[in-house]
Amino acid sequence: MTSTTLFYIIIAIIIINFIKDKVIDALNAKHFNDALPKALQDVYDETEYKKSQNYKATKYKFGILTSSFSIILTLAFLLLDGFEFVDNIARNYSTNPILIALIFFGIIMIVSDILTTPFSYYSTFVIEEKFGFNKTTKKTFVLDKIKGWLMSAILGGGILALIIWFYNVTGPYFWLYAWGLVTVFTVFMNMFYSKLIVPLFNKQSPLEEGELRNKISAYAKTVGFKLDKIFVIDGSKRSTKANAYFSGFGSEKRVTLYDTLINDLDDEEIVAVLAHEVGHYKKKHIIFNLVASILLTGVTLFILSLFISNPLLSQALGVETASFHVGLIAFMLLYSPISEVTGLVMNIFSRKFEYQADDYAKITYKGEPLITSLKKLSKNSLSNLTPHPAYVFMHYSHPTLLQRIKNLRKI
Repeated sequence: MTSTTLFYIIIAIIIINFIKDKVIDALNAKHFNDALPKALQDVYDETEYKKSQNYKATKYKFGILTSSFSIILTLAFLLLDGFEFVDNIARNYSTNPILIALIFFGIIMIVSDILTTPFSYYSTFVIEEKFGFNKTTKKTFVLDKIKGWLMSAILGGGILALIIWFYNVTGPYFWLYAWGLVTVFTVFMNMFYSKLIVPLFNKQSPLEEGELRNKISAYAKTVGFKLDKIFVIDGSKRSTKANAYFSGFGSEKRVTLYDTLINDLDDEEIVAVLAHEVGHYKKKHIIFNLVASILLTGVTLFILSLFISNPLLSQALGVETASFHVGLIAFMLLYSPISEVTGLVMNIFSRKFEYQADDYAKITYKGEPLITSLKKLSKNSLSNLTPHPAYVFMHYSHPTLLQRIKNLRKI
């Protein structure tokens, strides 16, 4: 196989993936105006449903614009030997392979982010604003960008530097060391993300003593689930959309409630949502996802180790000098179809786990308040209640609202 053949394979993968996504998006869009199923007719009134349809249509059209811009930019960059251009800039500043890689990825990351920032700005301050979701200030938007760049540079750059160092020192066995590094980092972040990273972007405070906390504690005791750390996060700082999540293990186990969730739901509904989250914990879904992620990373790194030394990877992107960083880009593009398949498999497991967590909440608490909470959350986020099955299969990590309600109402 020649580097030219490999180049055209990369181009074909990018174009086929784009067409596939647009076809599925178009199929989904045809269902935006479907009549609501009987079980969901109390979610929206007529005015709210029209608003939901308008929101979906607006997001769909904007998605076509952003994805089209992205693929045109990507193809132009490939066809005009953009990677060679950036690689030459990086090599003008250093001969050290680690520094070259960091400069290379730094340039690509910053330029890419600058080019896509207008779309992000429009989405936040025009679309989300129009439909009443946005609470982000321009100051917060800019600070989030700067913090995101710094985190990418420190964490992403640090991990990349170590992986390249492993490669230079151990050769074909670098994947084992890289896998160990990524595993430690993944477990660490699962344990301490809420304590170390979240405070950089949001304020967290312990849930105040009172009826809600008492109800949560009482439920936790009935299922033998020690839950001392219950925090409220200021999600309303950026959006009116609500959420809740578990994080950490052992002594670092905590539940985080968005303040918007507390405002949108009554106490019974909040406890039902938490019962669902406890179900994930009790059914060991969090452990499964963590282990699966680590194993998939190991497999990917092993496959990478088989090809990364082949100069064809770099040459396929127009760079004659074989290098780890350019080869990594080519490998990621070639590996993307496999990543998509593994993503689909993980989504299948995820949807199954959601049913199991719903069942757990229904058995150990109540099903009805979970149903009403799901309806309220769907209404408040103007969710699509009539998605196309193909779109659900490709993109949904959760079953549809209708599927979850039917499952919760099963005897």
